[in-house]
Amino acid sequence: MNRIYVVFVFFLGITVTDSGWAQSLKGAFPISAAQKIVFLGNSITYAGHYVTLFESFMITAFPKATTQVINLGLPSETVSGLSEDGHANGAFIRPCLFNRLENITERMTPDIVFACYGMNDGIYQPFSDSNFQRYKEGMIALYKRLKAAQIKRIIFITPSIHEDTVLGFHGYNLVLDRYAQWLLDQRRERNWEVIDTHFPMQKYVIAKKRLEPNFKLSEDGIHPGLEGHCLIAECIIHYFDDTFAAKDFLSECLDSTSYYAHLYTLLEVRQEIQKNAWLTYTKHERPGLPVGLPIDKAKKESMRIQNKIQKLQKTSHKRRNYEISDHHLSTSLTIY
Repeated sequence: MNRIYVVFVFFLGITVTDSGWAQSLKGAFPISAAQKIVFLGNSITYAGHYVTLFESFMITAFPKATTQVINLGLPSETVSGLSEDGHANGAFIRPCLFNRLENITERMTPDIVFACYGMNDGIYQPFSDSNFQRYKEGMIALYKRLKAAQIKRIIFITPSIHEDTVLGFHGYNLVLDRYAQWLLDQRRERNWEVIDTHFPMQKYVIAKKRLEPNFKLSEDGIHPGLEGHCLIAECIIHYFDDTFAAKDFLSECLDSTSYYAHLYTLLEVRQEIQKNAWLTYTKHERPGLPVGLPIDKAKKESMRIQNKIQKLQKTSHKRRNYEISDHHLSTSLTIY
């Protein structure tokens, strides 16, 4: 892992939390009680670093919980059903989440679903009212279908930023500004849970550019590297508990000498096995992805890794101040 990312993330002191809004959500199903948490999204979610960092937090905060965190992000996917001409050099049109959503809810029966869409839904074109309407309709339909499937908690994540090579934040990112702000507005208009990652990432990059004019979170303008995934994970962690030492914890996850780095590495391997198995089992329609193991074999592999995690937990003495009691976290997270 490239530890230079840690320096970028943790030295600016920029606040990236939504905890004020989270605290207003009384009586929500606690994440510590979930048996399955599923992340839906596009290629940024599929890359999985922020999902694995979140699972590292879950295991640290709730060492006795039996929660499975499963990444079902799918590259190229949208909720709008739109696809630009010549996508993937004409090899395939963008997959739409609704073609696999029923399989996910019926075959996986998750308790909590996180969903991050928008980056692909504007199909990298200037703002269009019709495209925007398709995105809004897709997100509303997603919420309704998840509710109908009796998902206990639905948490949306705003799309991350787009860094145009010439226009910076004044290109396609202006479209994503509109999409992200609309999603944030649904907190009060529809009482949705929404975690903002878009505007904190944008604020972070603007601040960094004052020191390093050529700074970017993503080399291609779309897919953030590990530094960007750390920012996303920090936003999510702080949404649930702003007293947790997220910056220090994430830094430890990426420090090869740390207990948390060993935990993170094991979780990365398990995440990859589970992701490929469940994507295959729930019948995604995106060409070019690896075929996953059958679910029963994937579960055996996951248990093998779980045994290693338990052994690591027993032998490690470096869990220090991040070891927050079950009582403290259960209290603070249950009320949100």
